Amino acid sequence: MVEAAEEVTEGAEVAAGAVGGPVLYFVTSTTTRHGRALADPEARVAFTVQRDGQEWSALTGIQGRGRCRPLSGAERDVGWRAYARRFPFVEADERLRAALERTTLWALRPDWLRLIDNGQGFGHKEEWSRMEGA
Repeated sequence: MVEAAEEVTEGAEVAAGAVGGPVLYFVTSTTTRHGRALADPEARVAFTVQRDGQEWSALTGIQGRGRCRPLSGAERDVGWRAYARRFPFVEADERLRAALERTTLWALRPDWLRLIDNGQGFGHKEEWSRMEGA
C-alpha cells in the first residue's frame, strides 16, 4: 500500500519530505530481504504503479526512480497520518492498525517520474525530474 503525501508546511512535515515534491509512504519490515536492501543509504529504487485489468489502449500508470528511507519519531507520525487518511480501513481495524504500527514506515522520494497514458495515444509519456538540490 502506498500513499502520496499531501502538501503540508510545518516542522516535522517539512522534514518528512511532504513539501518539495512527491512522497510515497509504504510499510514493510526491515527484516525482509527487500527491507534490508532498501535500508542501504545508497540504495536506489524503481517502481511502477498501474491499476490491474486495464486494456492496453487505455492503459495509464506511473514509472519512477528515487530513494527511500525508514521514518521514525515526528517524521513517522506525519507519514502515518497521510497513510491512515489514504487507507482508513487500517485505522478502523484495531488488529491491522497495531500490526502495521509495529512495522517500519518508509518514505520514497522520487527524483524521476514518467506518466504513461495510452488514452492520449499509444505510448504517450510525460516526464518529471527533481532539480538537483531540491
